[in-house]
Amino acid sequence: MTDVCFATISRMPAERKRSVNMDEKDVCSFSNKEKEKDRDGERRPPSARDKAKDEAKMSGKKESGKEEKRKRLEEEKKKKEEKERRKKEEEKQKAEEEQKKKEEEVKRQQEEEERKLQEEEAKRQREEEAALLKEKEEGHQLHQEAWERHHGRKELRSKNQNAHEGRPEEAFFSRLDSSLKKNTAFVKKLRTLTEQQRDSLSNDFSSLNLSKYIGEAVSSVVEAKLKISDVGCAVHLCSLFHQRYAEFAPLLLQAWKKHFEARKEDKAPNVSKLRTDLRFIAELTIVGLFTDKEGLSLIYEQLKNIIGTDRETHTHVSVVISFCKHCGDDIAGLIPRKVKLAAEKFSLSFPPSEIISTEKQQPFQNLLREYFTSLTKHLKKDHRELQNIERQNRRILHSKGELSEDRHKQYEEFATSYQKLLANTQSLADLLDENMPDLPQDKTVQEEHGPGIDIFTPGKPGEYDLEGGIWEDEDARNFYENLVDLKAFVPAILFKDNEKSSQGKDKDDTKDGREGKEGSSTTEELELELEALDIADEPLEMEGPDEVENEELAKKLLDEQEQEDEEANTGSHLKLIVDAFIQQLPNCVNRDLIDKAAMDFCMNMNTKSNRRKLVRALFTVPRQRLDLLPFYSRLVATLHPCMSDVAEDLCSMLKGDFRFHIRKKDQINIETKNKTVRFIGELAKFKMFSKTDTLHCLKMLLSDFTHHHIEMACTLLETCGRFLFRSADSHLRTSVLLEQMMRKKQAQHLDARYVTMVENAYYYCNPPPMEKTVKKKRPPLQEYIRKLLYKDLSKVTTEKVLRQMRKLPWQDPEVKSYLICCMVNIWNVKYNSIHCVANLLAGLVAYQEDVGIHVVDGVLEDIRLGMEVNQPKFNQRRISSAKFLGELYNYRMVESAVIFRTLFSFISFGVNQDGSPSSLDPPEHLFRIRLVCTLLDTCGQYFDRGSSKRKLDCFLIYFQRYIWWKKSIDVWTKDHPFPIDIDYMISDTLELLRPKMRPSCSLEEATKQVTDLEREVLVKLGLAMEKDGRSSAMSEGEGLDEEDDDDDEEGGAETEEQSGNESEMNEQEEDEGSENEEEEREEEEEENTDYLTDSNKENETDEENNEVTIRGGGLKHVACAEDEDFIQALDKMMLENLQRSGEAVKVHQLDVAIPLQLKSQLKKGGSGQQCIGEGESEISDTMPFVMLTRKGNKQQYKILNVPLSSHLAANHFNQQQAEQEERMRMKKLTLDINERQEQEDYQEMMQSLAQRPAQANTNRERRPRYQHPKGAPNADLIFKTGGRR
Repeated sequence: MTDVCFATISRMPAERKRSVNMDEKDVCSFSNKEKEKDRDGERRPPSARDKAKDEAKMSGKKESGKEEKRKRLEEEKKKKEEKERRKKEEEKQKAEEEQKKKEEEVKRQQEEEERKLQEEEAKRQREEEAALLKEKEEGHQLHQEAWERHHGRKELRSKNQNAHEGRPEEAFFSRLDSSLKKNTAFVKKLRTLTEQQRDSLSNDFSSLNLSKYIGEAVSSVVEAKLKISDVGCAVHLCSLFHQRYAEFAPLLLQAWKKHFEARKEDKAPNVSKLRTDLRFIAELTIVGLFTDKEGLSLIYEQLKNIIGTDRETHTHVSVVISFCKHCGDDIAGLIPRKVKLAAEKFSLSFPPSEIISTEKQQPFQNLLREYFTSLTKHLKKDHRELQNIERQNRRILHSKGELSEDRHKQYEEFATSYQKLLANTQSLADLLDENMPDLPQDKTVQEEHGPGIDIFTPGKPGEYDLEGGIWEDEDARNFYENLVDLKAFVPAILFKDNEKSSQGKDKDDTKDGREGKEGSSTTEELELELEALDIADEPLEMEGPDEVENEELAKKLLDEQEQEDEEANTGSHLKLIVDAFIQQLPNCVNRDLIDKAAMDFCMNMNTKSNRRKLVRALFTVPRQRLDLLPFYSRLVATLHPCMSDVAEDLCSMLKGDFRFHIRKKDQINIETKNKTVRFIGELAKFKMFSKTDTLHCLKMLLSDFTHHHIEMACTLLETCGRFLFRSADSHLRTSVLLEQMMRKKQAQHLDARYVTMVENAYYYCNPPPMEKTVKKKRPPLQEYIRKLLYKDLSKVTTEKVLRQMRKLPWQDPEVKSYLICCMVNIWNVKYNSIHCVANLLAGLVAYQEDVGIHVVDGVLEDIRLGMEVNQPKFNQRRISSAKFLGELYNYRMVESAVIFRTLFSFISFGVNQDGSPSSLDPPEHLFRIRLVCTLLDTCGQYFDRGSSKRKLDCFLIYFQRYIWWKKSIDVWTKDHPFPIDIDYMISDTLELLRPKMRPSCSLEEATKQVTDLEREVLVKLGLAMEKDGRSSAMSEGEGLDEEDDDDDEEGGAETEEQSGNESEMNEQEEDEGSENEEEEREEEEEENTDYLTDSNKENETDEENNEVTIRGGGLKHVACAEDEDFIQALDKMMLENLQRSGEAVKVHQLDVAIPLQLKSQLKKGGSGQQCIGEGESEISDTMPFVMLTRKGNKQQYKILNVPLSSHLAANHFNQQQAEQEERMRMKKLTLDINERQEQEDYQEMMQSLAQRPAQANTNRERRPRYQHPKGAPNADLIFKTGGRR
């Protein structure tokens, strides 16, 4: 139980006492009045001359006033001109600074370009120096090798030519080893001699007597399979034989002749053997083993045979190049162009060709140049043919969109052979010091087809790059391209089967390539016939379906048998592991899990039967789990380098399933069909399913473009269409198929659903061109502010962002205005983070007060602008602003009056209640309902007690009328009903705010509730204006009592809702208790006016406008000395009054309003006491108080008579006495002011009468008292005191 004491307001007998200060003031005021009378008497004009002087003075004053005014105008004009001049100077200075900045920027760019050019020049010079150094090193190396080779040959030639002089005697051979075993072993070694065996063979030769084995040695040397690098060792051994045995050289010559005669009969001679033999006999001739006549004739004959049989095909061009490279300088006197340039550039002297005379070299030169001429003719012919093939292929690609595999393979083979022939021709031209022939480029290709892509070398950078690339984003590119390299983690022994199978496939490919050459002519003819044809409309099938199915069936049977055998051998443990692995596969729903699964399978379960199990598990993925297809495809692509059969088997099974669905042509199992084509598309993006086969599947679907085939084609294109269209090697064919699909859509009159699917698939693959959005460039500080607000701000980082915001340069107005603009543009923030911005602003206002005002202003302005513009594209922005306003209320940035004013504007601004259409709020627009629900959902739960609860109840009544008015419009019919989501949103909001409230069921009921509410409010307002003083005081007391109760409740609510700021608010409430009551009373009166009609509001605004209107014209103020004296005196008097009023002690008002039912009793008691006091003043020694007791919600009152001797009564009595004295002092001041005003008015009247002739006044002493025309204020009524005595 709480006891509260209310002090009674009793009338105490007022003692009329005058203090010393009041008496002194009277004396001072009287003396001042006398002085003023004397001064006025002195100022009174005695005659007309003085009056003329006064008029002259007044005119002078007027002229001086005009002069001052003119001077003032001139000064203002000068200031204005000075301001404009400064502004122009600032603008000029700013323009100069911008020009300087631009010049500095241009200068900096020029310096940057010069620096880049200098760096490029320095880099080019370094590259040139490095190339020159490298070329010099190569030249010196060539020079050194040439002299070494020349000296070695010359020395060996002299030894061989003088061999008959130094051959040993018979006695020498008797000392050597003639055993059969060693000699036969040596002869066998000659058949396989290499450069590494030179020393060992030389040692063996020096210790053996081979006079009986010369013939065997010769045949071994001739039949030996030598390499080019082993020819030097063979020449060295032959020289040793020739220097010891005289019969060796003739036998060797005869053996070579027989060998070459036998080779003529070979239709396909071994090119490498031919190349080695030709160089061998050339080296033997150079070193003098054969005579020039014998050796050169043999070489010429063989070279002529090679060139003669190779004039058309030039398959032996490598033999001729090898001969010219190693022996051309001595045999034919050739000087390569490289050697000639090095000799000229670096002043090097290469050895001359002295071994064979120039006349003997000339036939060889002629023969080689003839061969080069035929080679250049062959090169030109192949070049033209290659260009023709390219032209034909381009035509076929532009007409059909694809090339057959045979034709593409034929082109690749021909291009490879041409490149090889071109390289050989360049090498031979360098060796013969001849110029390369001109190979003109085919310009018609670019003219016919424009700057197309290079289809023959796909993937060249820069030649084909659509905007956005092949993949949608960087994550997609990483998913489909960055795979785990299992070979880097898994031992090679675990995928040895894959290497064997890949080798077998390479052999098959080479075999197929050879067979493809034979049938190339027929394929070319067929392609030329079909190059102008488009895709046929008849249904297509995959080639050889029956044979393929039979092969796959046999293969599966064999695999199952192998699987059973293998499982019997390995046991059941591995089987359990594989089964568990397959069961866990559907749970691998991200990159890391599927990569881990791939590595696990490769490490622990890589057997043929397990791979078959894995393929079956992948193929039988549930049709509802389309999300697994990309991850399963990644698994297959990751395993492909180690287990290529997994991808092949899965692709073959998918092809078979696709073919099955195409043949059946039923209208069921669409999910399975879509799963199959989607799986094909995902594998195609991983390049496991070839692009040709994928496009062939699309082609089959387009050939019968009906029903489920349309959905399958669209699904395939949505899965991998972008990849195929943006890949260089499949772009043209995909574009042809897409165009055909669009033509079929136009021709077949498809259903609207199918039309939408086809258009979505087409524009997903080939989106329409869009203008590139230019990103706005902002200063770094603005970008940082946007990053803090729009990216970093969250519930966790609010304090951190606030600290960073406080560090901004707030003295810069641009930074402050940009931050305010960013906060007002709340729609740029994530919707769930809007409350964080409100929290941030609440923390920022403590340091920058004006920021909060500007932000709230901007939000309210944006909400109002959204209602005025009313465009659907701003709906999201308006929702964000409404939620932000609610969050600002939650964080105490705005008052509840702002929220209710905004809510009423949502349902009243631009709304015509008579049903006529409005552009601001059309009948079919329901967005304002969404705005109201958003704002109430954000902050409505805090309007649950006190006056805010009553306000919300009133608003909900009006809101329901607005809703039912919207529902009753003719726009909503049975076919087009009122949106159910709006109904749900309204019911959710009302249930959140008022769970027990019964909503209106019709427009009439809602209108009746509004009418009742308005009548109730208007009745209250009317009674307040009509009642007399006592009744008005009573009603005011009732209102105060109700407000006090409400304030108590609302204060409690605020402490519950916003306990964080309780301590700050309590201090202000204690200091400004009475002011808060007055402000709340004014707020309640203002909010009551919200419920008035629109016409009343308009009238009020008109009245306000009339009050504020300023009209020109009127009296002009003229400054004079008397006015200044009066103002100074008035200021002095007011200052004294303020100082004296400040000296009085402010007593905090602790009294609480007295309940109405006790006022009459107290007044009666007070009057009784007054009557008693007249007779017996000393008997009454008590003071009445009222005690309030509260039990639950009921209040009880008791009157207590407290003796005056108690501390409480004594203090209250002293307080009343002090208040009475203050009233008397203020009354005296007011009366003094009245008397002085009357005296001044009297003096003015007498002054005006003095100008006329004075009349005799016999009753001078009995002058009547002056009556003020407006009436003097009644001081007794104001200060509640008696009249004067």
